[in-house]
Amino acid sequence: MEFTISTNKKQEFIDITQKIKDIVEKSKTNKGICNIFVPHATAAVTINENADPNLSLDIIEALDDTCSKKVWRHDALDNNAASHIKSAIIGPSETIPISNGELVLGTWQDIFLCEFDGPRKRRIITTIIKE
Repeated sequence: MEFTISTNKKQEFIDITQKIKDIVEKSKTNKGICNIFVPHATAAVTINENADPNLSLDIIEALDDTCSKKVWRHDALDNNAASHIKSAIIGPSETIPISNGELVLGTWQDIFLCEFDGPRKRRIITTIIKE
């Protein structure tokens, strides 16, 4: 199953948890795994807390600090090396167990599309493997 998200900012985290839950429900998978993958070099997927919206801003700021360098070699090509580095740190996919027809997420966990070079239209590919 695949869907798209249009991002609105240069960098942002977008909660896609409900979309993924809906896909799992429609699959009628009682037990298995769900993989979420973004086929983009400047976007990523992560699982983290959603109760405090400041947390995603803190993560972006920490990545900005980690990637703060005046000149990256890749910037000579298209000026977005830091976006590539951030997405490589976070990673393009997450795999979540499915039990009793539901994603096994912790109380505070949600799934986020991480945009590092927006605004853009991003594809999210979800694969469900039944046990």
